[in-house]
Amino acid sequence: MIQPFRPAPTNHRHANRVARAESALWVSLILAIAVALPSRQADAQPPSAQPPAAESTSAVTANGRPVDDRLAAAFEIPDAFREPPAEYRSPLIFDDGSRVRSAADWQRRREEIRETWQRLMGPWPEPVADPRLEVLDSTRRENFTQHRIRLQWTPQESTLGYLLVPDGPQPLPAAITVYYEPESAIGLGAELRDFALQLTRRGLVTLSLGTTEATEAKTYGLYHPSLDAATVQPLSMLAYAAGTARRALAARPEVDGERIGILGHSFGGKWAMFASCLDDGFACAAWSDPGIVFQEDRPSINYWEPWYLGYHPQPWRPRGLISESNPARGLYPELVAAGRDLHELHALMAPRPFLVSGGSEDPVSRWAPLSHTVAVNRLLGFDHRVAMTNRPDHSPNDESNEAIYAFFEHFLKGQSADSPAPKSR
Repeated sequence: MIQPFRPAPTNHRHANRVARAESALWVSLILAIAVALPSRQADAQPPSAQPPAAESTSAVTANGRPVDDRLAAAFEIPDAFREPPAEYRSPLIFDDGSRVRSAADWQRRREEIRETWQRLMGPWPEPVADPRLEVLDSTRRENFTQHRIRLQWTPQESTLGYLLVPDGPQPLPAAITVYYEPESAIGLGAELRDFALQLTRRGLVTLSLGTTEATEAKTYGLYHPSLDAATVQPLSMLAYAAGTARRALAARPEVDGERIGILGHSFGGKWAMFASCLDDGFACAAWSDPGIVFQEDRPSINYWEPWYLGYHPQPWRPRGLISESNPARGLYPELVAAGRDLHELHALMAPRPFLVSGGSEDPVSRWAPLSHTVAVNRLLGFDHRVAMTNRPDHSPNDESNEAIYAFFEHFLKGQSADSPAPKSR
């Protein structure tokens, strides 16, 4: 059983030296760049997917530049959530009860959070050596080239996906999109999930990935070393695979490896959240309505399922809400019993920016857990690094997607768009 908030001993036998060295390098680089940026105004009022027309956004800046009307209100925090609520334990408290009081303290605390979660979810295997995107065929579309690719993303498994490379000067910023399958993001699947296509139209290289075979088998996640005997929680292995993809994408000559983001919706939102929190190499992230913290009365915020954080050998528990006759199994109930929640992982993003594109599973009240990451950023000297838009439905809409695209344009391209881009299909 997990013991509530006791310091976790470091397991040096399982430590991933390569990944940890890369992580430390990225954190140092991000902090060094961020310290040089101008100060930001404090966060203020409630956001929405489309900011009110009457509200002036000229004073809202992020990364030292003003943001446009698609994005500005997303950084504004409702008054009720300006102070982090006690219902979520502050990530600025060490497991031994002492408080983080400086940026140096935070570096030790973030390592404690990371090591604890990695230990609980199961240590990752060694990184895939020198991952590469193998181009299988290429097609011209609009103003970009679409490559169908193969990637070995775990020690045992390869996957197929799509690399979209826009015309023009290179290297370019890039984004990875993750979902049940890679076709939707390139405009060949579900409506308003064509994130890769839309970002490529806006000048980003994109890599669209999915778990096609696992989705068809209704196992959804990735299982290391096997489905029958996984030693890593499947959602954590999805994060590992996304990190492998990021390294492969960064090695491409078309890509600026220091400007790679990640986004996904629903299942993909959970995947993108864990990937960006656990891999410091992602410069920014957007999570579309994943359910950013545990909530057991919402069937779509189902982290207890065996393909997320509740792995147990098959036969699996029947899919659905937790009940006395259908209890959660595996790691998930232990996490809940120990008082842990996903806001601890959110804090690992600081000071990297992220956007929650909230729908039915992530309403305005999610500022309660998000305010803890805002507090971490303020300790480090940064504002406007945590953003959220809200819509009533789980599915994305044009307005919520426009905010996502503005977010990536701002933090990866270094500018906001001057004119509206094409609507999603």
